[in-house]
Amino acid sequence: MNLQRALRGLIRFLIHGLTLTVLAAVASGAPLQRLSGHVPAVVSQLHTLGTLDPSQRLDLAIGLPLRNEDQLTRLLDQLYDPASPNWHRYLTVEQFTEQFGPSESDYERLTVYCQSHGFKITGKYSNRLLLNVNATVAQIDSTFHVHLRRYQHPVENRQFYAPDTEPSVDFAVPVLHVSGLDNYRLPRPGGHAASGKDPKISPEGGGGGTGPSGSFRGKDFRNAYAPAVALTGAGQTVGLVEFDGYYAADIATYASQSGLPGVPLTNVLVGGFNGVPGAGVNDVFEVSLDIEMVASMAPGLSQIMVYETGSYGLADQVLNQMATDNLAQQLSCSWWFSDNATTAEIFREFAMQGQSFFIISGDDDAYNAQAGDGIPQPLDYPYATSVGGTTLTTVSGEWNSEKVWNFSNGTGSGGGISSICGIPSWQQPVNMSANGGSTYWRNIPDVACVASGLYVVYNNGSTTTGGWGTSFATPLWAGFTALANQQAASNGLPRLGFLCPLLYQIGQSSFYHLAFHDITTGNNTNQTSPTEFSATAGYDLCTGWGTPTGANLINLLAPALTPVVLGAPILSGGNLQITVSGLAFGTTNYLQASTNLTSATNWVSIATNVATSRSLVIKGLSPTNSAVQFYRVIEQP
Repeated sequence: MNLQRALRGLIRFLIHGLTLTVLAAVASGAPLQRLSGHVPAVVSQLHTLGTLDPSQRLDLAIGLPLRNEDQLTRLLDQLYDPASPNWHRYLTVEQFTEQFGPSESDYERLTVYCQSHGFKITGKYSNRLLLNVNATVAQIDSTFHVHLRRYQHPVENRQFYAPDTEPSVDFAVPVLHVSGLDNYRLPRPGGHAASGKDPKISPEGGGGGTGPSGSFRGKDFRNAYAPAVALTGAGQTVGLVEFDGYYAADIATYASQSGLPGVPLTNVLVGGFNGVPGAGVNDVFEVSLDIEMVASMAPGLSQIMVYETGSYGLADQVLNQMATDNLAQQLSCSWWFSDNATTAEIFREFAMQGQSFFIISGDDDAYNAQAGDGIPQPLDYPYATSVGGTTLTTVSGEWNSEKVWNFSNGTGSGGGISSICGIPSWQQPVNMSANGGSTYWRNIPDVACVASGLYVVYNNGSTTTGGWGTSFATPLWAGFTALANQQAASNGLPRLGFLCPLLYQIGQSSFYHLAFHDITTGNNTNQTSPTEFSATAGYDLCTGWGTPTGANLINLLAPALTPVVLGAPILSGGNLQITVSGLAFGTTNYLQASTNLTSATNWVSIATNVATSRSLVIKGLSPTNSAVQFYRVIEQP
């Protein structure tokens, strides 16, 4: 019996091996596929220090392109167009994968191809967008027809490795990118504790917080940006992108000192990371401040999911895990990291699934691409909401004033014009004549929050009263959005998703000054951009539209249903026509009709002029289905 089992096992092994051999042989007969974007530009200016040890093992993440590009682009536009029947009808991971993800056969062929070259498969994803592998340098060199070489980093005190030429692969299935072939650009945190160039509270002119030395912590943020708002983020989850670990005791200490409830934390370890905080104090500082800011703004969250990998971890693995989990309605990233074509695809999936992604605008004041100081990607990605920084002053716990955060030494609210990403449709109507923005390229930031004079507990008991960076403002916006999503859920609405289209609608409407603190004082000029940019009325490239006012903005993002009176339905031309009374909103409004308020899939959009009584033609409803309720979304600019 044991012999029979052994023979059966041997046969299965031989069959599997033969399959790999055949498939590998087929793949090797494919024309050589040359990839791009894998060699850092600086390599051409450096002398090699030799090759990497052939036996050294590296983690890679191989990305495949999405399918049905035209359909994907069309649907993305419709998901965020209030006049479209597909407005906010988000896809599940399964639906996204079925319609746009790489095919099962292509994913399996990639798996087999990697195995045939000796790679270990270390992780698969349900969206089939990414395949995690581990291999020796010798295997990588052979498979991708490169030599991984060592170089001295031109700025940092370390060596880095990179391929000496663009990789190519004898594989028939298109490959989008291979992450991990170089480590030239390591993840870098945006947040900083007090340092020599940090004036703490003075002479910046901010302050008024309840923390030591007037620093801001805990309830100060809600008092400033969500005063008298009862929402706490209940039922919501915030996800954080992190490249280090943290000390749980620091979070508990911060909560206790700030009068906050316990913070429900869920650690998601990615890429083999063990969760132990590293030696980089700034990295550990970043993770703690992100958690503490979110918990301060939304103290009633169901959970904060901390997606952690090490300082050498691959961003694509973290981001794709967030996308395939699809558990966090709002996501926050306060790090610079190496991006690529696969990264951009993951951001589109976030938007398709209705996940709000917030990212720092940076802390180096205005960007100037002509001076070689362009916006580092992914800070200008069109499917991320870019968050700038302010200096906040409160009096008796209430918001008093804000100006552009700028320490006047090259440190301040990042803002500028992308040299890579074209201007998105939702930004095109903005008048850029006064603010120096572009009508052709993506402008950042979109919004802002306080970014200086902040209290943090970090690194196993250390504290600072002078924390600074747009990395504080970014998780605060994620927490604020959790409040709006809590209200949306209670009103039977779908989650907000990618926030920029709606924010720009509000910014260009008559509700703007009710919804935002318009920051009109200050600038983010520096040595490379001595005249750009200055705060202006309305949108600018220092603080975007400004900072949230609380309930007013929440009510515009997630409005309550408006009581209406419905007349008898009339079937006319195959459409249901209903006379609606009780709407007195002024001029042109976007309305939303639903036949089933518990299901986001049944929403239909209507753009129409509304008086106190108006006949609305609703397509797609049967004459027996007259239980239609309406509410106002936003006045059309």
